[in-house]
Order: sequence, then C-alpha cells, then structure tokens
Amino acid sequence: MEKRYEFLDIATADRAFAAFGNTLEQAFANAALAMTEIITDTSKINKKMERKIHVEARDDKALLYDWLSEILFIFDTEHVVFGEFVVTITRADSKWLLDAVARGEDLARHEIRGEVKAITYHKMEIKKTDGGYRVQVIVDT
Repeated sequence: MEKRYEFLDIATADRAFAAFGNTLEQAFANAALAMTEIITDTSKINKKMERKIHVEARDDKALLYDWLSEILFIFDTEHVVFGEFVVTITRADSKWLLDAVARGEDLARHEIRGEVKAITYHKMEIKKTDGGYRVQVIVDT
C-alpha cells in the first residue's frame, strides 16, 4: 500500500480527506488517522494507552460516520489522541459492526494544529478500487 491518506481541496473552510487501505478495515483505520492528523501531529503520539471501541450502524457510510464521531467524542471528552488503529468490520443480520483497538495517549503533551467540530455525510464516499478501498470524508472545522 503506497499512501494511507491525502488531504483534498474543497471550496469551504471545512477539511476533506481520502483514506486508503488494502481492506475496508485499513481504510477506516487510516480515515481515523487522517482526522487525528488535522488535530495534531500523529507521528508524535506514543501508543502507551489502549482503548477498545465498538460501533454498530445500519450501513457502511453510517458506520464510517459513527466510527469517526466516536474517536472525536473521546478526544473532546477525555482529551486523548490516538496514533494507531486496528479495525475489524463484520456484518450481522442487517447491522454493520466495527470493533477496534486504538492506541494513544493524553493530549496534554501535544500541540493542537486544528479543530474538528463534527463529521459530515456531505460527499462521503466508500469505494472499492483495484488496489483495495478508498473512503472520502469532509469534516466540519
């Protein structure tokens, strides 16, 4: 896999990114990393704390939205940043299930680059490509 994510130009003050992965799970993990990169330098995050995260949704886009929203909620309420994500996605009945392990640390030792206020559905895409998966997300900043 060549690149994990890239930031996209959009006409608004919001931020957009595309995240890539050989699997859907990798693309979701890289989307969380890209969102965190808007907030702080993810290369400086020590992975000394581990957190299990579970999300359920009705479809893949809702799962991506809820996944990123949960990461943002933990950041906003607990002041924790994650620099590594291991994601498993399964389907059970009519639900999509995501179970992840996120590794990171307290925000206190990190410089804040920017703010992510919310995830949006606007122009959200999840596509299977020849090389794996590409997800596109716009966040409200």
